[in-house]
Amino acid sequence: MSDWLLRPRAAVRELAPYTLPPAPAELTLRLHANENTAGCSPAVLAALRQSLCAPGLAAYPDYEPAQREIAAAFGVAPAEMLLTNGGDEAIQLLFQTYVDPGDQVILLRPSYAMYRFYAGLAAAEVCGLDYDRPGFVFPLAALLAAIRPTTRAILLANPNNPTGGCIGSAAIECILRAAPEAAVLIDEAYFDFCGTTVLPLLAAYPNLFVCRTFSKAHGLAALRLGCLFSQAGNIALLRRAQPPYSVNLGALVAARASLRDPAYRQAYVEEVRAARTLAAAGLRALGFRVHAGCANFLLFEAGRRAPALCAALAARGILLRDCGRDIPGALRLSIGTRSQMATFLSELRAL
Repeated sequence: MSDWLLRPRAAVRELAPYTLPPAPAELTLRLHANENTAGCSPAVLAALRQSLCAPGLAAYPDYEPAQREIAAAFGVAPAEMLLTNGGDEAIQLLFQTYVDPGDQVILLRPSYAMYRFYAGLAAAEVCGLDYDRPGFVFPLAALLAAIRPTTRAILLANPNNPTGGCIGSAAIECILRAAPEAAVLIDEAYFDFCGTTVLPLLAAYPNLFVCRTFSKAHGLAALRLGCLFSQAGNIALLRRAQPPYSVNLGALVAARASLRDPAYRQAYVEEVRAARTLAAAGLRALGFRVHAGCANFLLFEAGRRAPALCAALAARGILLRDCGRDIPGALRLSIGTRSQMATFLSELRAL
């Protein structure tokens, strides 16, 4: 086969590919991907068994019933919400709709890697701002000072991944007022675990966009379903940039069934919150610095031991996320049940 290749766009040549975390076949605990470690509601499995049949799979899905039901569950009008192929497509659509090459995009460091990925693909000018160390405090003053007439998008995870901290609504409103010509995306992937949302602000700010995902608390990561919220005029424009049928039937069926079983989801969220407290106390007792977090993960610092510790735990069937590329010596622990955290802490003590 020839080594000759077509010349790609410069933005693609310079783009670092997103690296998927390892997933060995035999695992005890997947504590590296911020997934739901208990699984989805049994109602979801029942709905999938009942709804997925040969004729249904042969037809393109009808979005309207799911759109109405999911919008009602989130307290928005159907015209104010777009169903997306995971939260990642929501981010991609924002760039495709509002960001031209050379436009400024403001991102924070460290944060979710896909913001920078899509900014690079759009050939945007990235203004990266660091969280204030040592406690990863949100740099509101620096962000406000960085806003320019060419700023077209500001992307903020709330809570932030991997640090786990939350941004207050007052700070977000300051940003919305300071950047009226920029699309301000608040990524609320971990909303269920912290309870903080800016969805009620949609009517007041035409530059506000909010995204959610069914991959975390709902336990539907494999089906890839997200939601993007904004004022109806914005959603109509975003829909122009979205290919038809990017969301599959299984995701629609599962999401509706999960929303109809809030008790199951709430019980899991409460279990995660209790397990987070247990894990933080256990890590501190072992001498690690643990950063306060309000999501379903914790960031802790292991210093030079971090890579070896991560590898040793993996050998015992427990995966953690090594965040050393962005935060030297830091590991991210996904929080599961109290029983799972007890197992993790026991293996950690044994090391």
